[in-house]
Amino acid sequence: MAHKFEWQEQRTTTPDGVYRVLREAILDGTVPPGGQLREAHIAADLGISRSPLREALTRLEEDGLVVRIPFRGAFVVEVSAREVAEIASVRLRVEPYAAQLSAEALRGTERPQLMQTVEDLHRAIEKDDIPAGIDAHLRFHRLFYDLSEHSVLQSLWNGWETKLRLYLSLDHRTYSDPHDLAVEHERLATAALEGDSDAFRQELAAHFQSALQAQPGDGTS
Repeated sequence: MAHKFEWQEQRTTTPDGVYRVLREAILDGTVPPGGQLREAHIAADLGISRSPLREALTRLEEDGLVVRIPFRGAFVVEVSAREVAEIASVRLRVEPYAAQLSAEALRGTERPQLMQTVEDLHRAIEKDDIPAGIDAHLRFHRLFYDLSEHSVLQSLWNGWETKLRLYLSLDHRTYSDPHDLAVEHERLATAALEGDSDAFRQELAAHFQSALQAQPGDGTS
């Protein structure tokens, strides 16, 4: 049975309002990777014309969340287990270095920003708001790369973020107790603030456990 699209906030026919509805449906897993976003279906559900819908789909395509296939339509981008495992295997090696480079800033003026992401993650989990949880999750990790002032590390993160966002739309649902996810980030924050690279790497390996299960070369798709 096809998903029925509904306004989550006050109804608005602007492209931005439509974009938020579709983005939430993608990130909370309602429309899974590979799922089709049928224009006629969405327009009828939301009571809108095709114009704002097409603008919203273009924005989602620019975000890397949607791909348009000529004569077929718009689909949520698929991310394979192998891709996620490969990204995780590289992150396991470079993210501790990014944390090391950003440690001084995180122990100083940027500490409130780091702790705010953990608080935002807790709040999203309490509300069962998966898109907000994914946003907080990614902001937490992105901080290490942004504050490293290392352009290569920053480019690596920028290349991964959309794929990670789609992966997390599924992974956040695998926790039997979602609060464990926030606890994992608290431990990572503690290790980063203490400048303990070994502890940070160990916590990161535990955090990546499900992603690393599909190791490069195993043929998983």
